[in-house]
Amino acid sequence: MTAPAPVADVSQGHPQRWLILGVICLAQLTVLLDNTILNVAIPSLTSELGAATSDIQWMINAYSLVQSGLLLTAGSAADRYGRKKMLAAGLVLFGVGSLVAGLADSTAQLIAARAGMGVGGALLMTTTLAVAMQIFAPEEQPKAIGIWAAVNSLGFAAGPLLGGFMLNHFWWGAIFLINLPVAALALVAVVILVPESKNPRGDRPDLLGALLSTIGMASLVFAIISGPEHGWTSGRVLVPAAVAVGVLAAFAWWESRIPHPMLDMHFFRDRRFTGAVAGAVLITFGMGGSLFLLTQHMQFVLGYGPLEAGLRTAPLALMIVALNFTGVSAKWSARLGTPLSIGLGMAVMAAGLLSIATLTDHGYPGTLLGLVLIGAGAAVASPAMAHAIMSAIPPEKAGVGAGINGTVAEFGQGLGVAVLGAVLNARFAAGISVAAVSLPGALAEAGSGSERARITEAFASGLESSQLVGAVAVLLGGVVAGVLLRRAERREAA
Repeated sequence: MTAPAPVADVSQGHPQRWLILGVICLAQLTVLLDNTILNVAIPSLTSELGAATSDIQWMINAYSLVQSGLLLTAGSAADRYGRKKMLAAGLVLFGVGSLVAGLADSTAQLIAARAGMGVGGALLMTTTLAVAMQIFAPEEQPKAIGIWAAVNSLGFAAGPLLGGFMLNHFWWGAIFLINLPVAALALVAVVILVPESKNPRGDRPDLLGALLSTIGMASLVFAIISGPEHGWTSGRVLVPAAVAVGVLAAFAWWESRIPHPMLDMHFFRDRRFTGAVAGAVLITFGMGGSLFLLTQHMQFVLGYGPLEAGLRTAPLALMIVALNFTGVSAKWSARLGTPLSIGLGMAVMAAGLLSIATLTDHGYPGTLLGLVLIGAGAAVASPAMAHAIMSAIPPEKAGVGAGINGTVAEFGQGLGVAVLGAVLNARFAAGISVAAVSLPGALAEAGSGSERARITEAFASGLESSQLVGAVAVLLGGVVAGVLLRRAERREAA
């Protein structure tokens, strides 16, 4: 039996808060690495498991579909039953799923394991941020959230690098088994160090709301994922999109009429909350979609391998990590205020996307400048946005707030990949005067060097257009979020 953790003093924060933050960031890192690490193992899975293209898609999508669909439900469960309990449960589920995935000998087993890992991932994504809000005093929360956000970026960048290293030395299952010691270490630390916290009111569980939100969000993400490959007017997209709209509308209706809703719809009357949510959607829309396309440009157009492409995009994440771990972004946010921090940060990000769109033809230096600008802007804007969302929600609903923050990020990123990918494909198809086709396929059919050059130029032109759309979206998000948050502050002051 371990001694109970000391109770946090709201005004001073938990006495071991920085050590606890390190523990929950370690737990968060296991989830984030798994979001990107599988991509580099696709050739190995294809050859060793005989995985078809559809199998590969489900290996990747099973994780993201389950995780995004359960974020709100996981946050609500953490508030009701205890954030420490749900954090520990998430680590156990994620570890067991990783073990099954690493030892899988068929594609069906691997897909099922990935879905199980998605359940654990949803619990970890929500409880880590909720715990951080509980153990830090209000004046330290921006810095803590900044570090939490920096770990997100580090996981995004390190996934492909770690995956490439593991595959160079071990078989494909090692990319999952490496999660086990990390999850075990984090679980022991959580049990010993993290204090329990939950909603003291003990609201009744909203089972119908949980079911509706899970079905609605999973259907929406499935439609977004399917769009680029099957076409936006195909039944594979329109049917789940219609289900998502209908179910989410029913969810909103239900939540507005029950006494103890999982998601209080009155939150959306708060300009601070709506401004932060709008900004978060557009910041992830622009950054997620643009970086997804940039990695394709580096590999297909510039000829970099997956590992080298990952290394060349790493400056973005390193910039975020440097500014947040040193506390520079938190200091600037405190000095500028939340509305101006978000607006200025997203303007800098938009300038970075503009740099990538206009200077990519001049080689890597133009891309490097864009990545550094995006990283600097995100280091200031993203933590300020997450803090604004969490601050607009009562502390007893911290788990739901973290679920909203995660859901918004998943939705924005998926929408960015889909929309900016559609812009790229439309411009690319027009440039080569044929129906939309993938760049590798078009290059394989090219009959001469000049034709290959024309195809590559058309793809680069499509990339430029998509990055410009992303830049406009991010800049618009900064303006909308900044204005709404400024109005909210003035209203509160009055």
